[in-house]
Amino acid sequence: MTLSLTASIGQLPEKAEDISPLLAGEIFPDLQVTALNGESVSTQQIFSEKSTVLVFYRGGWCPYCNTHLSELGKNEAEILNLGYQIVAISPDAAEGLQKTTAKAEINYRLFSDASGDLAKSAGIAFQAPEKYGKMLSESSGGKNEGFLPVPSVFVLNTSGEILFEYINPNYKKRLSGDLLLAVLKALKAEQ
Repeated sequence: MTLSLTASIGQLPEKAEDISPLLAGEIFPDLQVTALNGESVSTQQIFSEKSTVLVFYRGGWCPYCNTHLSELGKNEAEILNLGYQIVAISPDAAEGLQKTTAKAEINYRLFSDASGDLAKSAGIAFQAPEKYGKMLSESSGGKNEGFLPVPSVFVLNTSGEILFEYINPNYKKRLSGDLLLAVLKALKAEQ
């Protein structure tokens, strides 16, 4: 078992700066994520409901993530009025998502990608520093083999096509709510 864990982690970039994310115009992979209630849901099913602001965050343990999720929550009504839904995904196990919802005071949906399949397919996963290992394993219900997603925001249409993305390897720098609203308004105007 150790060999396979090492082999799969060894395939991930060592640093956040070395990721190779999906690009605008590409289609997001159709994989399974886990809802708060533990139900497995297809990403394509989620994206087909409405154009989507898709947020990847490091976990409910990350204060920068919670601040960013809260800021998006404050803009949620305006984002919904523009015809978008907000979906946030982290490596936290489904059980831990409820704590994040309460802590960040948000109403939009959170999903678990504890194994990292979606983050890896999106090209935003990298090897977490060793000091995070135990905490990541615990917060993911033992499924996280030592990866983190680079905090990212994607705007997708109902086909899962990436219309816009913001990805910054510096986890302290996030897309502001004002800039996101400007992007969404510009995309709406183009339609």
